[in-house]
Amino acid sequence: MQLDTREFRAEARFQRVSPQKARLVLDLIKGLPVEQALNVIMFTKKGVAPLVEKVLRSALQNANHLSDEQGLDLDVDNLYVKSAIANDGPRMKRIRPAPMGRAFRYQRRMAHIAIAVAELSEAAGVGRVDAGETRRVRGGKSTAKRSARTVGVTDKSHGKRPAAARA
Repeated sequence: MQLDTREFRAEARFQRVSPQKARLVLDLIKGLPVEQALNVIMFTKKGVAPLVEKVLRSALQNANHLSDEQGLDLDVDNLYVKSAIANDGPRMKRIRPAPMGRAFRYQRRMAHIAIAVAELSEAAGVGRVDAGETRRVRGGKSTAKRSARTVGVTDKSHGKRPAAARA
């Protein structure tokens, strides 16, 4: 089944921030309505947050401009963040002085940040992903097995039956 939802994108390429650091902020806004995503970014204390806000506002303006230009019936208040990714850009190789006349190499990373917004469509069932449903419980299976093994063992007998039960 093909859905007719328009997607509006904005990119910031060759940004001097590591993609790993950018993904920390981008993961906060995935699936949120645009207004709520802007509020989340505004109160985020990461250094890359103003850059992500700029890209998100650009995607919002792209949606507004293209809908006016193409005559689309687009409700800007009904947009959500469809995807937010930070890809690796080129790396700058640098040299740091090291003891005894040696030199160590390190890499300065760059990122390409891309954000896509789309209109929330209630009829098609497309929209915001509930954050509670997407998060996995870490180690849920192994803790269940561990709790089943240790039921009834209260002393340090390591699974052996208590002395009163052995007699």
